[in-house]
Amino acid sequence: MSLDPAPQRARSSQPSAAGLASAEPARARLELVAETPLQAAVTSASRHLLELQFDDGHWCAELEGDTILESEYLMLLWFLGRRDDPRFDQGCRYLRSRQLDEGGWAIFPGGPPDPSPSVKAYFMLKLCGDPPDAEHMQRARESIRRMGGIAACNSFTKIYLAMFGQWPWSRAPAVPPELILLPRWFPINIYEMSSWSRAIVVPLAILWAHRPRVEVPVDLAELDTGEPAPRPGDSLRQRFWFAFFRGGDRFVKLAERLGLFAATRGVALRRCERWTTERLDASAGLGAIFPAIVNAVVALRLQGYPEDHPFVAHQLAELEKLEIVEPLSDPRSPVAATTRGRGRAAAPAGGAYVVAPAPTPAAGDLALRVQPCQSPVWDTALSLNALLECGVDASDARVQQGLQWLLEMEVRQPGDWQIKNGDREVEPSGWFFEYANGFYPDCDDTAEVLAVLGRARMEDPAWEQRRQQAVQRALRWQLSMQNRDGGWGAFDRECSRELLTYVPFADHNAMIDPSTVDVTSRTVEALVLHLGQGHPSVQRALAFIERSQEADGTWFGRWGSNYLYGTWLALCALAAAGRRDGEAARRGVQWLLAVQREDGGWGESLASYVDPSCKGAGPSTAAQTAWALLGLMAVHPDLGPGCAPDEERDAVRRSVEAGVARLVASQEADGGWRDVEWTGTGFPAVFYLRYHFYDRYFPLQALATAQRCGVRGAERRGTAPGGDGCAERDPGELAVVGASEGST
Repeated sequence: MSLDPAPQRARSSQPSAAGLASAEPARARLELVAETPLQAAVTSASRHLLELQFDDGHWCAELEGDTILESEYLMLLWFLGRRDDPRFDQGCRYLRSRQLDEGGWAIFPGGPPDPSPSVKAYFMLKLCGDPPDAEHMQRARESIRRMGGIAACNSFTKIYLAMFGQWPWSRAPAVPPELILLPRWFPINIYEMSSWSRAIVVPLAILWAHRPRVEVPVDLAELDTGEPAPRPGDSLRQRFWFAFFRGGDRFVKLAERLGLFAATRGVALRRCERWTTERLDASAGLGAIFPAIVNAVVALRLQGYPEDHPFVAHQLAELEKLEIVEPLSDPRSPVAATTRGRGRAAAPAGGAYVVAPAPTPAAGDLALRVQPCQSPVWDTALSLNALLECGVDASDARVQQGLQWLLEMEVRQPGDWQIKNGDREVEPSGWFFEYANGFYPDCDDTAEVLAVLGRARMEDPAWEQRRQQAVQRALRWQLSMQNRDGGWGAFDRECSRELLTYVPFADHNAMIDPSTVDVTSRTVEALVLHLGQGHPSVQRALAFIERSQEADGTWFGRWGSNYLYGTWLALCALAAAGRRDGEAARRGVQWLLAVQREDGGWGESLASYVDPSCKGAGPSTAAQTAWALLGLMAVHPDLGPGCAPDEERDAVRRSVEAGVARLVASQEADGGWRDVEWTGTGFPAVFYLRYHFYDRYFPLQALATAQRCGVRGAERRGTAPGGDGCAERDPGELAVVGASEGST
């Protein structure tokens, strides 16, 4: 397949997303060849994805979250005394740009206002000097009060506000550092928490113990409505545990006032400090995630570490790598992408809230946004899988370079996963998500990398030996992480103690890390590739997947939105394991067919995590259309015109042709797609993500798979496909493809 782009400009091995966004695409030498629209789309998308590869072989796109990130970063700058830092104004400029017409701030574009990001953004704008009587501030204030004021915010928001004197510490949930002293057999201990919660909570406990008070020249008295915090849930079980832990919270606070923790507090603080600092090595910050890094900086400063101490300086340097500074008017920025082409309306408009235009500043002024982490291992593995699917040869130098990069990223050090693993013989292995996070390899990335390493061999004998050894280590590691229920969580084994979800500071909705269908399904595909369909772990996993199917044929998606994501991956796992003809696969296929949109695509709003009526409903996106297509084609891989008539397969063929036509018609001139809607999930109902390459490699993989499955092409580009199929391709249509000497 001829896909050689011109040489790339030099790129650093750990780029910023801003650098990626601003890099001009390399130009290929072009020639006109006779291709169908589907073939041309695959060629163009492949070339585009290769142009986005960095010189050392990896891919990494921006990972976008909501404005809580910018607000908390500005809070940190203020805490550190950097009140004249230009990033403060830049961050506030970005916050203004994300305000809804309704007045508040949402946790995803098109979503309703949420109290926690709204209160934090309003607070930062007040600190930045925005007049309280300004129109945008009045709208924000009114929106926040309608939502219940500060009392309606989540626990972490209240703790941050307490640090700045805007909420009483007595009304914030207690996070006593003595948690770290609780033995592992105790029902509540830090190793029963999810890895990300653990990394957030341990330094947060130091903050709680010190209970600092940072002076600020403003207050938020107008946001305290006096209303009680909302009660979590209505079931008898929820009410019981809510009351139980509320009593425990009161006991902890009373015990502190009476000095009952005097004998343990110093020991607990030192243990929390040591736990935190021990996990800074081989890491892009504590846990390599924004909230844990911020908490680590605050905790270390409160423990007496100066700002220039290597521990603190390292965390601050890692935070700076998450920054992106761009003009708001830059058409490549998420702000421009989100607002471009959208009409203004009073919120909600057609079920979606609309971002209001920023009242200030002039177009072109710089704005700061912050990523929650970076995703190079994830992006690289998914990019390579897409390229291999579309026919780029595994011996291609760019593929080999990407494989080498992944092999170099294998984890070879001990980590927190060992605490609950149970297999003392298994070697450290696996892959993490970020550039450096050696303590926390995860099963999702490991499964995806194993899939790549199972599809491609290394040309160099030494590297091939290394590949084989890494695969064997990673397989043993992944197998050791299987839970008793047959599934896999993300970072830890048997991290599913539901009791922890009721503690007062657990309202980020991700306190535990139980088995999920999406991680389990990816793992099944990888295990089948390397170990075969009959492996006992595969059979146990399939039982978990089938048990987890919902009544309407769907599967819940923990890490992507939502039932489209879970159903796609479950269908791929069932197909890989030889269960294409089973009832579970049939029901999943029928649901996908039922929720296809009239334009031929698929879409599902993140609102589906809280509103069942949004299940499988939302504007078509390239990524979600690709997921649905991949799920359908996994169960029905032979869709060529010569197949024997079959009612379900014929329906799938028509559906897939329409979906392929939708992708071909919506492809942009550079070969990629541009999804405005977010499709990634951090914490369901709390924190969502936009992966900026999901609309690059997933559509490419789907179109390449469609070619392999014998799908009948698509309409000419630029036409809108109907919902019941698409027109025949013109086999003589001319398409532009890359070509150069020496291409494979």
